[in-house]
Amino acid sequence: MDRIKEVDILVEKAILVGVNLRNDEHFDYSMEELKNLAEALNVEVAGIVTQNLERVTPSHYVGTGKIEEIKNFYDEVQANLVIFNDELSPSQIRNLERDLETKVIDRTMLILDIFGRRAKTSEAQLQVELAQLQYMLPRLVGLHASLSRQGGGTGGGFKNRGAGETKLELDRRKIEDQIAKIKKDLEHVKEQRETQRKQRRKNAVPVVSIVGYTNAGKSTIMNQLLTKIGQEDHKQVFEKDMLFATLETSVRQIELPDKKTFLLTDTVGFVSKLPHHLVKAFRSTLEEARDADLLLHVVDVSNSEHGFMMEVTNETLKAVGVEGIPTIYVYNKADIANVPYPVISGDNIWISAKEGTGLEELLQMIRQHIFSDYITCKMLIPYEQGNIVSYLNEHASVYETAYEENGTLLTIEAKEADYAKFQQYVIN
Repeated sequence: MDRIKEVDILVEKAILVGVNLRNDEHFDYSMEELKNLAEALNVEVAGIVTQNLERVTPSHYVGTGKIEEIKNFYDEVQANLVIFNDELSPSQIRNLERDLETKVIDRTMLILDIFGRRAKTSEAQLQVELAQLQYMLPRLVGLHASLSRQGGGTGGGFKNRGAGETKLELDRRKIEDQIAKIKKDLEHVKEQRETQRKQRRKNAVPVVSIVGYTNAGKSTIMNQLLTKIGQEDHKQVFEKDMLFATLETSVRQIELPDKKTFLLTDTVGFVSKLPHHLVKAFRSTLEEARDADLLLHVVDVSNSEHGFMMEVTNETLKAVGVEGIPTIYVYNKADIANVPYPVISGDNIWISAKEGTGLEELLQMIRQHIFSDYITCKMLIPYEQGNIVSYLNEHASVYETAYEENGTLLTIEAKEADYAKFQQYVIN
């Protein structure tokens, strides 16, 4: 089965509809985000309709009296699509499409479609397809409601079921088979990823993982750090000022001037009301952060809702088991926010990634976290053990080399593991 697109909305004009439940303080931002999500798919937003309610209406999401207002507004601006700010149940979509006489999609469908278009690697495409199929499965009844009333004769019973019902069951089975196949494929990818992680742990290479809300500047920070250490241009990751610019997990090796190395990984950005199907589908990708030695939680400090964005990020990380990992909070876009930068306070740093200001300080903070187990010492290596001198020159920071009567005297800063390995050569 080809990758399913829930909706093709390349040239659409939409009305956005949202319900503000119990005066939610983040409601206005949630609607603004919905507008940004729609625009990320080239949808022209013609207007917004909102309603304050204590709870959503089970049959239509909005109060039934609001349907007429939405319909009139829809006709007035000549829209051809209505987008709702929450995930709708299959019956709500069915009722709304019937009463509004137009195509209705929800926030989940919108995000799934963005992910579907942005996914580049085969793993990301599989993850998105899995989420799309899981979203579709319970909604098949609506798609075939009209078909299920056709054919079938008068006898009733299983023998004379309607053609629509048979088609529905075939589709359901087809989707369930596809879900099982994709899960199996993703399990294989997960095993490969786990093998890579084991290799990293064996090599004792520290892992620093960048996490944060979508469009906070994660890819910009990664690219600026690569530029700072003189990494080749082809190692740069894609960055653009838009929601979900990158879905792939990028892994880059950072080698510092003193030979210390660590892996920097970039993860998919988060957004409020991220569909649970997507969180589950991207679990293996997000687990990159679970095995990190340090998290860089990037925050767009110029956005007035950045506190809420941090909450959403932390909750999503918790949902995939990323907890208790040392974290540096990187308050990015300080230049736009008109706050002093670069400034460090504990494990918090204010920077401007776009300007490249504060990156040296950020690197210094990363060093302090992940290289705290380094030991400075002197080692006297016998001349016949030249291979050890070569090893230390490659894997440690050699500050001084002197040639003594009994061997090579090195003043070095080495990993605790290397210190223990060659402890017999350590001299006071």
